[in-house]
Amino acid sequence: MNQKTSNPSSIVLYLRLIKPLNILGALLVYMLGAGLARYLGPNLDWTVLWLGLGWIVAMQLGFNFLNEFFYTADNHTNERQNGITGSSGAVGEDRIPRRLVFLLALACLAVIASLTVVIIAKVKPEPMVYFFMALGFVFGLSYSAPPLNLAVSGYGELLASFIVAFLIPTFSFTLQSKDLHQLIPMVTAPLFAACLAMFITLEMQDYSADLKTEKLTLMVRIGWRNALNLHNLLLLTAYLLIGLATFFGLPRFAALAALFSLPIGLFTIWQIWQISQGGKPNWTALTISAMATFGSMAYLFTYAFWTH
Repeated sequence: MNQKTSNPSSIVLYLRLIKPLNILGALLVYMLGAGLARYLGPNLDWTVLWLGLGWIVAMQLGFNFLNEFFYTADNHTNERQNGITGSSGAVGEDRIPRRLVFLLALACLAVIASLTVVIIAKVKPEPMVYFFMALGFVFGLSYSAPPLNLAVSGYGELLASFIVAFLIPTFSFTLQSKDLHQLIPMVTAPLFAACLAMFITLEMQDYSADLKTEKLTLMVRIGWRNALNLHNLLLLTAYLLIGLATFFGLPRFAALAALFSLPIGLFTIWQIWQISQGGKPNWTALTISAMATFGSMAYLFTYAFWTH
């Protein structure tokens, strides 16, 4: 038996490859869309819900693996961010072979194709569901693979935020409902702003390394100072949008629930302001608060609609 499979560092590398927090985030916003459908309409079709969730998870994993595969084919990689070998494909002391990552991506794509056939045959969804499925596939491919490979263009964060905050919950909603509803943009717009702010925060610690390795992120493209200002503007905008949405039909119970995440958001804004004034960053606290701001907002929205 290969002893490396039981090596804790190998387990960590595989967890970094799978990115379970990304899967958890996708699960959360998917359930938000289902919660909206439950709140507005009849009882949920649980078979449809699980099929759609399987499709989303396969998409998340498949395009994540493709992104890792193509990113590490570039010579300008920030190796401390990745647990995958370079273009040689050899197994290193603490690396995962790129060939294995590619095979995992192909397996996920096969699952996507199979679930698509099942959804078409068994669910017979509305045409707009096909539109969102096609959009998700095209955007995921554009983000992860050449020729666009937007993940390393400096614009990938915008696309990823759109997929997470809008496309996934809208896909989940349309699987259960025949029509779109005005509540969708009211909920997804602040989530988009919070998600993009989170991605900016998660790039801060590696900003210097990304400059040296020529990894083009949104922070590298717009600059350190502009990124700090944009982050705080995005979070303030997210909470402003929640407040404004109550005047256009967002239920007050949902708005109040989401606003319970405001203290975490303000703490994150304060940390970014401290950094902008030359303060020493606490990267652990900043990372946790950034993820908690988006995660708690999405969770509280989801909880509110599932319990009313």
